[in-house]
Amino acid sequence: MYRRLFKRIFDIICSVCGLVILSPVLLTISIVVKIRLGSPVIFSQERPGYKCKLFKLYKFRSMTDKRDKNGELLPDGDRLTSFGKALRSASLDELPELWNILKGDMSLIGPRPLLVQYLPLYNAEQLRRHDVRPGLTGYAQINGRNAISWQDKFTFDCWYVDNLTFLLDVKILCSTLVKVVSRSGISSATSDTMEPFVGN
Repeated sequence: MYRRLFKRIFDIICSVCGLVILSPVLLTISIVVKIRLGSPVIFSQERPGYKCKLFKLYKFRSMTDKRDKNGELLPDGDRLTSFGKALRSASLDELPELWNILKGDMSLIGPRPLLVQYLPLYNAEQLRRHDVRPGLTGYAQINGRNAISWQDKFTFDCWYVDNLTFLLDVKILCSTLVKVVSRSGISSATSDTMEPFVGN
């Protein structure tokens, strides 16, 4: 019953409360991003959601548009400013996803929405992560976030799909708050963000 109905009600209540309570924070971040990084303030990108249906994910911009002499974007590490790193370390860049949750594209808790180009690279087991709505945070995030391997992430994601309950969601939400305060697992060992997934 929770999976089919009450989880969505929980998402709506939490996203509405979050957007209202955090509106001063959202406005302040928008102004600072505009000053420090320019427009657009909100970064949007198509991501696969429930049953692989594509939706537009919204985040605060954390990178510049610096390009090389051929007009190609520089690597993430070269475009990620100290301000952008601060946004990410506090997970403040993720706050606009509350709108995605309210719309029904995402859930508060679930596997993180990854890039569209990864879809053909998943095996049948990994593809099961799309049997639930993607989340603002998830079981993989409280077990290492970007500091763990892709295989471990997918294992945690699929475990969540099989064991989803209200109590588990509450546990993940509380653990996420602790992780955000401690700012752990933000980067992988070899990247400012996370290495691309290249398949199995």
